[in-house]
Amino acid sequence: MENCSNSKVDTPTNISLGVGGLPFSIFEYKTISVFLVLTICGVGIIGNAMVVTVVLTTRDMRTPTNCYLVSLAVADLIVLVAAGLPNISESLAGTWIYGFAGCLGITYFQYLGINASSWFITAFTVERYIAICHPMKAQTMCTVSRAKRIIAFVWILTSVYCMLWFFLVDVAANNSQQLECGYKVSRNLYLPIYLLDFALFFITPLLLATVLYGLLGKVLLQSHALHHATVGPSRAGSSRTRVPVTKMLAVVVALFALLWMPYRTLVLVNSFVEHPYLDRWFVLFCRICIYTNSAINPIIYNLMSQKFRLAFKRLCKYREEELQRQRSFYTASGDDGTRKAGPIGPIGQQASHKVGELAGAPRAEAEQQILSQKEKEMQFSLL
Repeated sequence: MENCSNSKVDTPTNISLGVGGLPFSIFEYKTISVFLVLTICGVGIIGNAMVVTVVLTTRDMRTPTNCYLVSLAVADLIVLVAAGLPNISESLAGTWIYGFAGCLGITYFQYLGINASSWFITAFTVERYIAICHPMKAQTMCTVSRAKRIIAFVWILTSVYCMLWFFLVDVAANNSQQLECGYKVSRNLYLPIYLLDFALFFITPLLLATVLYGLLGKVLLQSHALHHATVGPSRAGSSRTRVPVTKMLAVVVALFALLWMPYRTLVLVNSFVEHPYLDRWFVLFCRICIYTNSAINPIIYNLMSQKFRLAFKRLCKYREEELQRQRSFYTASGDDGTRKAGPIGPIGQQASHKVGELAGAPRAEAEQQILSQKEKEMQFSLL
C-alpha cells in the first residue's frame, strides 16, 4: 500500500499510534486517549440524542432552524459513533480489528457525518440570513416543509459523494505487521480528491458563513438602532428576539471553524511535505478537537437558548417522573420484596377488584382503559 502511512492522517480514527517510545509512554498515551475520547463521545451522544428527542416531541420547537439543528445532531452522532468509538477499540487493541468491510463502512460514515454537518451549518446560516434580511421572502422560503426537502437533498447528495471512499481505502499491514485501515492509492491520486473535499466541505461553508453573518450583524445593528430612534424600546423587542438565536448559531459556526482548523491544517501540510508530522500527542489533540466539535453543540444550545434549556429540563423531568412512577408501582405491588407486580396475591386481587367495580366493566377492559389513560398522560408530558 504505497504511501499508506502518509495518508492515514486523513481519517479521524485511522491514525497509526506508531511503535516508538517507552512502554510507559504508550500506556500513558492509551490511558489518556481512551479516557478523553470515551468521555467526549459519551457526552456528545447523550446530548445530541436529547436535541433530536426534544425537537421531535415538542411542537413549538419544530421550526426550520431546529430542523437543521436536528440534522446536524444526527450528523454529529454519526461522527462520534463512526470515528470516536472505533478509535477507542483501536487504541486498546493496537491494531485494526474491524476487517475490510469495517474499514469501508466506518470510513464512509466518518466522511458522511463530517461532510453533512458542514452543509447543515451552511443551510441554517442561509436560512437565518433570509429570515432576517429578507423577511418577505422568508414567509415562503423559510418553512418547515422546505427545510425538510433541503435536508433530504443534502443527505442524498452527501451519501452519493462519500461512496468515492469505497474505492480509496483498504486494510494492510504496516512495518510492525499490525493491520491498518488506510489509503490503497498513492498520494498523487488521493491528494486532488482530498483538496476537493477540503474546498467543498470546509473552505466554502466558512467563507459563505463569514459573509452572511457579517451581513446579518450589520442588519441587526441597524434594525436595533432604528427601532430605538423611531418607535422606542417596546418595538425594539422584536429585533432583540432574533439576536440570541443568531448569536447561538454564529457561535456554532465559529467553533466549527476553530475546532476543525488543527486537523485540516495538519492534513494539508502533511500532503505537501516529504516526511509528514505525526506526533502522537498532537494527533490526539486534533482528534479531541474533532470529537469536541461534534459533542459541544447541545451544550451551546442549553447555555444560549431558553427554549432548548426549558425543553431539556422538561425531558429530564419526564424521565425522572417516569422512573419514579415505575418504582412506586413495583413498591406498591410487592410484599417485603417477595412478590412481584401483577394481579397475583392479596394486593393484586384487591386492585383488580376495585378496577372492575369503578369502571363498571370487565377487569380486562378496565385495565385497558387505565393503560390508555397513562399513555395519554405520557404524551401530554412530552409537549
